[in-house]
Amino acid sequence: MTANRVVNKFEYALFRHRALVILSFVLVTMFLVFKAASIKLDAGFTKNIPLKHEYMQTYLQHAKDFGGANNILVALCDSSGDIFNPEFFNTLRLSHDELLYTSGVDRVLVKSLFSPSTRFVEVVEDGFAGGPVIPADFTADAKGLAKVKQNVEKAGVVGRMVADDYSCAMISAQLLEIDPETNEKVDTLNFAQTLEQNIRQKYATDNISIHIIGFAKMVGDVAEGAKGVLLFFAIAIIVTAILVYLFCGSIRLTLLPIGCSLIAVVWQMGLLSVLGFGIDPMSILVPFLVFAIGVSHGVQMINSTGKRVASGMDAKTAAQASFRKLLVPGGVALLSDTVGFLTLLIIEIGVIRELAITASLGVAVIILTNLILLPVLMSFVKFSQKYKQRAAAGSPTMDKVWFALSAFATRKYATVILIITALLFTFGYMQSQQLKIGDLHKGAPALHEDSRYNTDTDLITNRFAISVDYLNVMVETIPSACTEHSIMQQIDDFQWLMSNVKGVQSSVSLASVSKTINAAFNEGNVKWRVLPRNTQSLVQASSRVETSTGILNADCSVMPVMLFLEDHKAETLERVVTAAKKYSAQFSDERTQFKLASGPAGVMAATNEAVSEAQQPMMWYVYGAVILLCLISFKSLRATISVIVPLYVVSVLATALMTKLQIGLTVSTLPVIALGVGIGVDYGIYILSNMIQSLREGAPLREAYYLALKERGSAVLFTGITLAIGVSTWVFSALKFQVDMGILLTFMFVVNMLGAIVVLPALAAFLWRKK
Repeated sequence: MTANRVVNKFEYALFRHRALVILSFVLVTMFLVFKAASIKLDAGFTKNIPLKHEYMQTYLQHAKDFGGANNILVALCDSSGDIFNPEFFNTLRLSHDELLYTSGVDRVLVKSLFSPSTRFVEVVEDGFAGGPVIPADFTADAKGLAKVKQNVEKAGVVGRMVADDYSCAMISAQLLEIDPETNEKVDTLNFAQTLEQNIRQKYATDNISIHIIGFAKMVGDVAEGAKGVLLFFAIAIIVTAILVYLFCGSIRLTLLPIGCSLIAVVWQMGLLSVLGFGIDPMSILVPFLVFAIGVSHGVQMINSTGKRVASGMDAKTAAQASFRKLLVPGGVALLSDTVGFLTLLIIEIGVIRELAITASLGVAVIILTNLILLPVLMSFVKFSQKYKQRAAAGSPTMDKVWFALSAFATRKYATVILIITALLFTFGYMQSQQLKIGDLHKGAPALHEDSRYNTDTDLITNRFAISVDYLNVMVETIPSACTEHSIMQQIDDFQWLMSNVKGVQSSVSLASVSKTINAAFNEGNVKWRVLPRNTQSLVQASSRVETSTGILNADCSVMPVMLFLEDHKAETLERVVTAAKKYSAQFSDERTQFKLASGPAGVMAATNEAVSEAQQPMMWYVYGAVILLCLISFKSLRATISVIVPLYVVSVLATALMTKLQIGLTVSTLPVIALGVGIGVDYGIYILSNMIQSLREGAPLREAYYLALKERGSAVLFTGITLAIGVSTWVFSALKFQVDMGILLTFMFVVNMLGAIVVLPALAAFLWRKK
């Protein structure tokens, strides 16, 4: 049975049982509306990291002993510039206790001046004395505060728990993946809200400001900003509806494609819920893209049906003819989109894989809602005589425009177009080579630089010698290695070299702490700040360091070197990781291995490397899938080249635009490349499918292209401009990554449309030399 016979039988059954088809869609939609209502924003730390990367294998191996990288830093700052006052210490204690008993926090790793593990050691006449920085009998009076200030200086926590200028104090914690109280996954967004309500809003005063950073808080702020996406979605629907009405001049024809596209979004959300997925804040834009793609195909359908009604067909016959005409090109375009999105599954990062599933589900259901349900609904539309007359009259002005544009299908003009395209491609390719992998700005790139989270990050980075951007190089060695001078010296030498790498703000390891303790044993003389060569002295220096410090495990067989970085910019991470790899290879031997990496910056470095490795394979898979589907659909290499070349040029130019706008290639921006290919392929497929039919009937190339523009040009031009206007409103978003996506998608919508109208016929002029 040929493909045409299958399509004909399907068409016959579909339009014969129209009422049953509509009833089926209504029932399924009702069920999926119910399921979609229960979908929630879902953010998790491990979803954002490449768990199979070698760095993450090291991270997971040692997470039990040293904690994870999902850290929270809470800095309390006194407006007077001096924390040693009763009000501040009372607030610090209350905040510490609040965080300690917050559900989902690893209580063992909550640290501040009030932690029992925060201790000081000093040299006295009889040897050593020490204890908690804040004594058990502490009273926040002048005498007690003076004592604590002395203890803080003796404990060496200035720069870590206390700001360099004594204006702030820090509480640090780590978030668990599973809450031991409930045995359920910790709700990151709920945790972020708890931090805001139970710490910042509860304890911040006119004199004391509270600043919170960390993955959970960042995702919480992104989720809060993502609520504004609903407003932009509503604006896009209204703008699109107005423009669709201006395009077709009918309220009913306006409501149909808009309604079917919204049904596709509902189905997408409902199916995600059925499959057990939530929606990640970073994937919050995908439903709009599904709506946009749906409208694009829906307008093609109403445009085609309207022209057939104007030629004298009744509504059912016209809808049936449009279904027959558009099912294959529309199906191939949507299938190309779906397969293109599915190629994102090769990237072993949970959040990208979820985005791939979310996007591909949404596009797949458009095949049902906009290529099947829409023509069935249109078959019931009663077209007014006024509409028929207006559609039959056409637009002489637009016909002149289409005829002028058809000149691009002649070799004279095509030569100019292709030369300009080649120059743009060359420029874009050169620019795209400068694209950075990773974040290019301080703080959270998903948020604006002046957002509260990023201003908090800036304050903590400036006032403390540590930040949430730290990288741990795990030194795996033999048990009791801290008693062997040669091994401790290796660690010390490695740390010294890494401390001198640009971008490393400070560092700490068991070796550096042991040197400080050794000096303390020798009357605090800085000349003794060295590693003792005597085993007994080395034991004496290292035995006072507890495992809760995070710089050694119970048997001293793993000792991290903690590198606190100035920021997590792409160039900073690349520079530090390159140096760490070099020195790790230099110092590693049979007994001692220096392994990357743990800590938040280690996670970011692994993610950047995973994104870099996946970039090219993803592009090959995306274009491979689109090329294969075009070859199957058109059965023509020339047609496939005509569709793919403009698409690839736009991809390169989009990458160049990212470089120009200083947008790095990250987990949130990498999928845009695949999304751009999926969105852009539709225009070319619709125009070329009509052109090829005319060429096979014997029409000259220019005439074939002119007829294709008359049939499909208005719809292509309309959808490109409409969708670009819709996403351009995102420049007003509270989320920086939504602003960036809005700019990139506006560019892709418009330039892909121009590629299909201008570059595609220019290529055809040289590929089809005869009729």
